[in-house]
Amino acid sequence: MNLIRNYRNWRRYRDTVSELSRLSNRELSDIGISRSDIAYVARKAA
Repeated sequence: MNLIRNYRNWRRYRDTVSELSRLSNRELSDIGISRSDIAYVARKAA
């Protein structure tokens, strides 16, 4: 079960990073994060 949970968390992290990376700097600014914050935000989401 732990392996499955870790995989799901990793997928959620990867998907979040991917989705946020597609946004422009302007769009990221509109939601209150900078490009350098993407990894941090994705870790919190996972």
